[in-house]
Amino acid sequence: QLQLVESGGGLVQPGGSLRLSCAASGFTLDYYSIGWFRQAPGKEREAVSCISSSGGSTNYADSVKGRFTISRDYAKNTAYLQMNSLKPEDAGIYYCAATLFRVCVLWPTDYDDWGQGTQVTVSS
Repeated sequence: QLQLVESGGGLVQPGGSLRLSCAASGFTLDYYSIGWFRQAPGKEREAVSCISSSGGSTNYADSVKGRFTISRDYAKNTAYLQMNSLKPEDAGIYYCAATLFRVCVLWPTDYDDWGQGTQVTVSS
């Protein structure tokens, strides 16, 4: 059974950093593109970033460009989202998702497998 598990969320002050992890079990992530999405209370789920199956292509929402970095470690079967200079508006539940599309896509409907999410709170 395909499973994605996010970790690394927590409470951080504005301007702080967090590193989210997305670990896969039951399958290899090698052939999947990975996306990170977030959902704040009362808002729709929005795309944050994605990385292609080869790792050669990435994309970011305008709101996080220059602050967030997506990466993947094939040996660890894990993807990461490094978040720096966090703002209160970055708070929400962060989800990782996997798709067999080889290219990087930012549409949630293109993703088949989702993790349960990890909470990120940005507050002083």
